Amino acid sequence: MAKKTVSIMIPCYNEEENIVAITDAVVRQMEQLPRYDYEVVVIDNCSTDNTRPLLREICAKNKKIKAIFNVKNFGQFNSPYYGLCQTSGDCVIPICADFQDPVEMIPEFLKYWEEGYQIVCGVKKSSKERKIMYKLRSLYYKLIKKFSAVDQIEHFTGFGLYDKSFIEVLRQLKDPTPFIRGIVAELGGRRKEVPYEQPLRRAGKTHNNWYTLYDAAMLSVTSYTKAGMRIAVFAGLGMALISFLVGLVYLVMKLIYWDRFDAGQAPTIIIVSLMCSILLAFMGFLGEYISAINMRMMHRPLVVEEERINFDEEEKKEE
Repeated sequence: MAKKTVSIMIPCYNEEENIVAITDAVVRQMEQLPRYDYEVVVIDNCSTDNTRPLLREICAKNKKIKAIFNVKNFGQFNSPYYGLCQTSGDCVIPICADFQDPVEMIPEFLKYWEEGYQIVCGVKKSSKERKIMYKLRSLYYKLIKKFSAVDQIEHFTGFGLYDKSFIEVLRQLKDPTPFIRGIVAELGGRRKEVPYEQPLRRAGKTHNNWYTLYDAAMLSVTSYTKAGMRIAVFAGLGMALISFLVGLVYLVMKLIYWDRFDAGQAPTIIIVSLMCSILLAFMGFLGEYISAINMRMMHRPLVVEEERINFDEEEKKEE
């Protein structure tokens, strides 16, 4: 009986301090599971450090390790999604190159997969990152889950196991701005959630900042909720009602105390400034939705490859 093949997909960007260690750790882990064959697919998002030369050396030593080099950085969502679609195993396990996704969980994921689960999600029950960041993430997940039409998975970053049947669904989506966490919740089959504690990065600096975190938050909001526009509608109606009541009170006061009531310009300036601020904020929110629609209408490829190593040409999946 032929062995099942497990694909390990590792997205990376400027991970020269981790790439050798993470590939070694994955290979050691898979060699402890002799009932499975394996492949490791590393997709590099146009690193500017020594990551690519190191990857060439790694691939030359082990033909089961494959590499895809992008011609430029296509962002934190497109590159990993494309990497998933380029695997050929019976299941795929995406793992971050910085060791924040524990390699030791691979056997547990495979156990649940063998039990019939199509998707096994690693869910962070806790994290060794700063507590304030973990609490902010928790608040974000709860808000998205509350407002989304799809039952979102809290503290799920994409780390887990996906059966090849789900990978085929990803290949057919043709979404130029994919949000894998939402897609798993929306389109995934039978699912098992496995809790774990997220460790700190092994080495190097995180490539996430407030802008990238905001980008991720807006992608999830515009893809899976109508909350922003609904809040804008209700806020507009509420402010209109307040403005009407304030205007009515001022009219009555002026009629009753014609000679003594002097409202001045301060209330008018305050109300106008408040209304303009709210209007600008929600125009920006509307712009986020329009931008998301525009990106999806352009039908651009997820990534453009510069080179691939240790792949047979016929293995390439059309995107």
